[in-house]
Amino acid sequence: MENNSTLRLDRTDIEILKLLQQNARMTNKELAAKLDLTITPIYERVKRLEKTKVIRQYVALIDADKTGKGLMALCMLRLEKHTKDKLAQFEDHISKIPEVTECYHLAGQYDYHLKILVKDMNAFQDFIVNKLSTNQNLTNIQSSFVMKKITDTTAIPL
Repeated sequence: MENNSTLRLDRTDIEILKLLQQNARMTNKELAAKLDLTITPIYERVKRLEKTKVIRQYVALIDADKTGKGLMALCMLRLEKHTKDKLAQFEDHISKIPEVTECYHLAGQYDYHLKILVKDMNAFQDFIVNKLSTNQNLTNIQSSFVMKKITDTTAIPL
Protein backbone atom coordinates (compact mmCIF):
# COMPACT_ATOMS: atom_id res chain seq x y z
CA MET A 1 0.00 0.00 0.00
CA GLU A 2 1.45 3.38 -1.03
CA ASN A 3 1.71 6.22 1.46
CA ASN A 4 -0.77 8.92 0.39
CA SER A 5 1.78 11.64 1.14
CA THR A 6 4.24 10.11 -1.34
CA LEU A 7 4.04 11.68 -4.77
CA ARG A 8 5.05 9.60 -7.78
CA LEU A 9 8.21 11.16 -9.11
CA ASP A 10 9.52 10.37 -12.58
CA ARG A 11 13.14 10.63 -13.69
CA THR A 12 12.76 14.30 -14.71
CA ASP A 13 11.25 15.24 -11.32
CA ILE A 14 14.14 13.50 -9.58
CA GLU A 15 16.72 15.29 -11.73
CA ILE A 16 15.05 18.65 -10.99
CA LEU A 17 15.15 17.89 -7.26
CA LYS A 18 18.81 16.82 -7.41
CA LEU A 19 19.77 20.03 -9.22
CA LEU A 20 17.78 22.24 -6.84
CA GLN A 21 19.36 20.51 -3.83
CA GLN A 22 22.76 21.47 -5.24
CA ASN A 23 21.69 25.05 -6.02
CA ALA A 24 18.22 26.26 -5.00
CA ARG A 25 18.81 29.51 -6.88
CA MET A 26 18.95 27.72 -10.23
CA THR A 27 16.43 29.30 -12.61
CA ASN A 28 13.88 27.41 -14.68
CA LYS A 29 15.89 28.41 -17.74
CA GLU A 30 19.04 26.85 -16.26
CA LEU A 31 17.14 23.71 -15.22
CA ALA A 32 15.67 23.41 -18.72
CA ALA A 33 19.12 23.71 -20.31
CA LYS A 34 20.61 21.06 -17.99
CA LEU A 35 17.73 18.66 -18.66
CA ASP A 36 17.41 19.41 -22.37
CA LEU A 37 13.78 20.54 -22.01
CA THR A 38 11.93 23.78 -22.60
CA ILE A 39 11.20 26.24 -19.81
CA THR A 40 7.41 25.72 -19.67
CA PRO A 41 7.40 22.04 -18.61
CA ILE A 42 10.17 22.73 -16.09
CA TYR A 43 8.17 25.63 -14.65
CA GLU A 44 5.05 23.44 -14.38
CA ARG A 45 6.96 20.59 -12.73
CA VAL A 46 8.64 22.87 -10.19
CA LYS A 47 5.28 24.49 -9.34
CA ARG A 48 3.72 21.02 -8.88
CA LEU A 49 6.61 19.96 -6.64
CA GLU A 50 6.12 23.12 -4.57
CA LYS A 51 2.31 22.81 -4.43
CA THR A 52 2.49 19.18 -3.29
CA LYS A 53 5.12 20.13 -0.68
CA VAL A 54 7.80 17.84 -2.12
CA ILE A 55 9.75 21.11 -2.16
CA ARG A 56 8.89 22.56 1.25
CA GLN A 57 10.97 25.74 1.07
CA TYR A 58 14.13 27.32 -0.27
CA VAL A 59 16.87 28.28 2.19
CA ALA A 60 20.42 29.57 2.44
CA LEU A 61 22.79 27.17 4.21
CA ILE A 62 24.93 29.17 6.61
CA ASP A 63 28.29 28.19 8.11
CA ALA A 64 27.70 28.09 11.88
CA ASP A 65 31.41 28.63 12.63
CA LYS A 66 31.44 31.89 10.69
CA THR A 67 28.44 33.20 12.62
CA GLY A 68 29.93 32.55 16.04
CA LYS A 69 27.96 29.37 16.73
CA GLY A 70 30.86 26.94 16.46
CA LEU A 71 30.07 24.58 19.33
CA MET A 72 27.66 21.82 18.38
CA ALA A 73 26.21 19.61 21.10
CA LEU A 74 24.03 16.56 20.66
CA CYS A 75 21.76 16.02 23.65
CA MET A 76 19.79 12.90 24.47
CA LEU A 77 16.88 13.54 26.82
CA ARG A 78 14.53 11.49 28.96
CA LEU A 79 11.22 12.73 30.26
CA GLU A 80 9.54 11.67 33.47
CA LYS A 81 5.99 11.47 32.09
CA HIS A 82 4.92 10.52 28.58
CA THR A 83 1.32 11.67 28.52
CA LYS A 84 0.06 13.44 25.42
CA ASP A 85 -0.12 16.76 27.30
CA LYS A 86 3.39 16.45 28.77
CA LEU A 87 4.91 15.56 25.39
CA ALA A 88 3.12 18.46 23.69
CA GLN A 89 4.23 20.82 26.47
CA PHE A 90 7.84 19.72 26.13
CA GLU A 91 7.79 19.99 22.33
CA ASP A 92 6.26 23.46 22.52
CA HIS A 93 8.98 24.51 25.01
CA ILE A 94 11.80 23.13 22.82
CA SER A 95 10.47 24.63 19.59
CA LYS A 96 10.80 28.12 21.07
CA ILE A 97 14.52 27.82 21.92
CA PRO A 98 16.61 29.17 19.02
CA GLU A 99 19.76 27.20 19.96
CA VAL A 100 17.86 23.96 19.25
CA THR A 101 18.27 23.55 15.49
CA GLU A 102 16.94 19.98 15.33
CA CYS A 103 14.73 17.95 17.65
CA TYR A 104 13.63 14.35 17.15
CA HIS A 105 11.15 12.33 19.23
CA LEU A 106 12.64 8.85 19.58
CA ALA A 107 11.65 5.30 20.39
CA GLY A 108 14.22 3.56 22.56
CA GLN A 109 16.36 4.43 25.57
CA TYR A 110 15.93 8.20 25.18
CA ASP A 111 12.85 10.23 24.39
CA TYR A 112 14.39 13.11 22.41
CA HIS A 113 17.55 13.92 20.49
CA LEU A 114 18.51 17.59 20.13
CA LYS A 115 21.11 19.32 18.01
CA ILE A 116 22.29 22.48 19.77
CA LEU A 117 24.40 25.28 18.27
CA VAL A 118 26.03 27.79 20.63
CA LYS A 119 29.12 30.01 20.77
CA ASP A 120 31.15 28.11 23.37
CA MET A 121 31.00 26.01 26.53
CA ASN A 122 29.85 28.97 28.65
CA ALA A 123 26.96 29.53 26.27
CA PHE A 124 26.15 25.81 26.43
CA GLN A 125 26.08 25.88 30.24
CA ASP A 126 23.76 28.91 30.11
CA PHE A 127 21.54 27.05 27.62
CA ILE A 128 21.30 23.98 29.89
CA VAL A 129 20.69 25.89 33.10
CA ASN A 130 18.43 28.69 31.90
CA LYS A 131 16.59 27.23 28.92
CA LEU A 132 16.54 23.45 28.75
CA SER A 133 16.41 22.52 32.45
CA THR A 134 13.50 24.84 33.13
CA ASN A 135 11.16 22.10 31.84
CA GLN A 136 9.94 20.26 34.95
CA ASN A 137 9.27 17.00 33.07
CA LEU A 138 12.93 16.53 32.10
CA THR A 139 14.69 13.82 34.13
CA ASN A 140 17.95 13.13 32.27
CA ILE A 141 20.23 14.95 29.84
CA GLN A 142 23.24 13.32 28.23
CA SER A 143 25.34 15.61 26.06
CA SER A 144 28.09 14.93 23.53
CA PHE A 145 30.13 17.54 21.72
CA VAL A 146 30.99 17.38 18.03
CA MET A 147 34.73 17.51 17.43
CA LYS A 148 34.60 17.16 13.64
CA LYS A 149 31.86 16.95 11.00
CA ILE A 150 32.42 13.99 8.71
CA THR A 151 29.30 14.44 6.57
CA ASP A 152 26.98 17.44 6.69
CA THR A 153 24.27 17.67 4.08
CA THR A 154 20.63 18.56 3.84
CA ALA A 155 20.23 16.68 0.53
CA ILE A 156 17.72 13.83 0.44
CA PRO A 157 19.15 10.82 -1.42
CA LEU A 158 17.11 10.37 -4.61
